[in-house]
Amino acid sequence: MTDERFDPTDSTDSTDPTDSTDPTDTTDPTGAVGDGPAVRTDRVVEIATDLIGFDTRNPPGDVRRIVEHVDDLLASAGFETERVAADPAKPNLLAVLPGRGERTLLYDGHVDTVPFDADAWTADPLGEREGDRLYGRGATDMKGPLAAMLAAGEALAAADADPPVTLAFAVVGDEETGGDAGVDTLVASDAFSRLAPDACVIGETTCSRGRHSVTVADRGSIWLTLRAEGTAAHGSRPALGDNAIDRLWVVVSLLRSRLGAREFALDPALRPIVEESVEYYEPTLGAAAARDLFEHPTVNLGTIEGGEAVNAVPDAATARLDVRLTAGVETADVLADVRECLADFPAVSIADVSWSVGSYEPVDGPLVDAVSTAAAAVSSERVYRRSATGGGDAKTLRHAGVSTVEFAFGTDTVHAVDEYTTREALARNAEVYARLPATWARRVDGG
Repeated sequence: MTDERFDPTDSTDSTDPTDSTDPTDTTDPTGAVGDGPAVRTDRVVEIATDLIGFDTRNPPGDVRRIVEHVDDLLASAGFETERVAADPAKPNLLAVLPGRGERTLLYDGHVDTVPFDADAWTADPLGEREGDRLYGRGATDMKGPLAAMLAAGEALAAADADPPVTLAFAVVGDEETGGDAGVDTLVASDAFSRLAPDACVIGETTCSRGRHSVTVADRGSIWLTLRAEGTAAHGSRPALGDNAIDRLWVVVSLLRSRLGAREFALDPALRPIVEESVEYYEPTLGAAAARDLFEHPTVNLGTIEGGEAVNAVPDAATARLDVRLTAGVETADVLADVRECLADFPAVSIADVSWSVGSYEPVDGPLVDAVSTAAAAVSSERVYRRSATGGGDAKTLRHAGVSTVEFAFGTDTVHAVDEYTTREALARNAEVYARLPATWARRVDGG
């Protein structure tokens, strides 16, 4: 189950570099974090403009034409490509370029976008340049970062020497609605098993309000549907009935109080992630709320339904709760607490439940170190190593045994009207992605 499609505190970056963009059109191939080929900024912008020009709103999510386009681009660069599809309209693409080493680094990006209302936009949602800004649906989530990955892939393939590790691209077509046709289908395929990547970076924008980060963890979730039974009666004589909504509300209130007071016993390896996450989210949420996100379960009452008329005592009601748990917390233990609580309320039962288990990468691991070091060198600013508040494709890949992080520079316009990215964000992303193979290879080898 994919449990998060959009969290504005997780996947946006308010950095607006339009006033300070370097007008040069190449990134510097040198730097303290390792060698990487130069990537022309104009080429990144060109690829991003092309990708945004494809209408890939999901739903309906028909991505065949854009996947064909990316397939042609990578094949022309020398990558071997293969399609993997459960839904013909939503194919996924794998592309591989052999390197000198035995390890494989995977770049992952999705090509579907959330819907848009063109009448609400002042710019063309299928792409419009204005100064240093590139407008369009997906510009920052995540066709812009994907374009930077593809441009870096071209540059790495065109370099004189083979890359230090095998390079691979996974281009998935079903992410925004959490559909099974995307990364779930890809990870379950024979093609992915043959590839057996060692590490993956997903190009989700991970910076917000001028603060840069690499997401190295996600939270687990429990989605509960509770149902309460009651006895119908006329609203003028409520004592003759049993109000199902009242019964349900008592249980929901108790669960929120009981779970919210539960303090996690976190693995020591998670402590640095929690502390950097609290620092990262504090300007947005406040210190106490930011710490509560990771020290205790959070419980959101998403929907509550019941009753048919104001003058009737309802005999049934349902509520849906979203419970989130820090990575490393045993989901089964928290679910057992829920069931124990419900044991005292025979009229309220769990009608449906689904869950996911959180995941994380150690902050001292080679992938986290390589990405955060490269990003800090390119931005000359601090890069937090933090948890997402929800979870997405990174969780699926980690559970499949692939060390995975999310990273991209972008803007605070994810899913918004007049979504845009900038030349500087595109150039910075391309430089980080181009540096990663050599940087990661050295970190893995202890260099």
